Amino acid sequence: MSTDVFNPEDRPWQQYICLACGLIYDEELGDPDSGLAPGTRFEDIPDDWECPLCGVTKTDFELLEAKVVTAAAPVGAVSSDRPGIVVVGGGIAGWSVVEAIRSLDGETPITMVSACSANRYHKPELSVALSRGLQTEALIKETAADAACRLGVRLLSETFVVGISAARRELRTTRGTLTYSHLVLAQGARPALPDELPASLCWRVNDLAGWSGLQQQLASGPQQVAIVGAGMVGCELAEDLTRAGHRVTLLDRQPLPLSGLIPSEAGEALQHSLSAQGVIYRPSSQIADVCAENGRKQIRLESGETLEVDHVIAATGLKTDSRLARQAGLAFNAGIVVDENMRSSDAFIYALGDCISLDGQPCRFIEPIQHQARAVAAAVLGREPSSYQHKMPVIRLKTRALPLVLHGVPQPDGHWEISHKSDDSMIMQQRMGEEVVATLNIGQPRHSRAA
Repeated sequence: MSTDVFNPEDRPWQQYICLACGLIYDEELGDPDSGLAPGTRFEDIPDDWECPLCGVTKTDFELLEAKVVTAAAPVGAVSSDRPGIVVVGGGIAGWSVVEAIRSLDGETPITMVSACSANRYHKPELSVALSRGLQTEALIKETAADAACRLGVRLLSETFVVGISAARRELRTTRGTLTYSHLVLAQGARPALPDELPASLCWRVNDLAGWSGLQQQLASGPQQVAIVGAGMVGCELAEDLTRAGHRVTLLDRQPLPLSGLIPSEAGEALQHSLSAQGVIYRPSSQIADVCAENGRKQIRLESGETLEVDHVIAATGLKTDSRLARQAGLAFNAGIVVDENMRSSDAFIYALGDCISLDGQPCRFIEPIQHQARAVAAAVLGREPSSYQHKMPVIRLKTRALPLVLHGVPQPDGHWEISHKSDDSMIMQQRMGEEVVATLNIGQPRHSRAA
């Protein structure tokens, strides 16, 4: 008789997925930035540990068990004689809806069309990856080919959509025409570049390809970088690049970072935190033009001053390309208009993620995508409706020196007041009359840090 005793440490490493933002916690890698050494088992994580990207606790994580479809579809083959579900976009939204469909149905044909490689990665990590020394390979969680085989998806990567014929239910691509039973648009949004920022002279860190190009250029050593736009992405990138050893200048038209989203007291605290780390903040700066000279970039301000840097990064917001929606005759208002089932104005076309608008407002948050994907899956498969009920997600600024967490929906004319203040944190509330409509947590109280 064997006397071997099972040792829990001998079991394979497991992965857990954040249900709020999709981050994957890998026991083998741990989370050193928040005090979890490599090899930390999920059950050993302190209860007050927070997701490093969206801030929820471990109760919002579940064991990641990859769905596998036994009969995988060929990768890259085009067949127009088997109408099925066609998904446009190989980012978080596109893969999330494929996963949701496959959790309900393993047989319906699915084709994914992606202008990029469609490798699976977690986009919010891009703004904190340089200081962690991550390479492109480390950011890819699953290759597109592996995901397509696992989920039984016909994958057309590096393929562009030329047009949509809604009447014939056809999608025209650079690799042929696809007939669909239902079409799901998950093509995301693209950087909005003002005229004074030429696309050929500015980096945009909106996808893995853009990040990888920048990372390769910065790998040779410390360089001077200008970031245009002090919104969430701009502030996160400024801290990340500074921590990675680069000299960063952050420019914005407004006097304080995150202007319009957070009160001035919080903006001043954020500016002070960035400056203390070495970021040069240039408020109220309007760029006249950018040009290249002797291998460097010249930024001319309307004040007449000129800044010379090695690289310019545009963090000036996103916009949804309306070309496909207009071509298909879809209602469009800052994004594709959808109902509670994520259905567009065409009964056979659905949309989710960055490319949609709800009540005239774009919905560019990671957290709601999983809920939207489940609604789409139920609708296209004719299952019991799983209506998407939109609510404003918690907004979290991933600056490690001074994290900000915003709950609720701030109003332009609301009054902010400080309800708590200590040496390392502050809580502010915005009121409309007697009602608290938004709460802002600034900094990190010591008692809530993971051990």
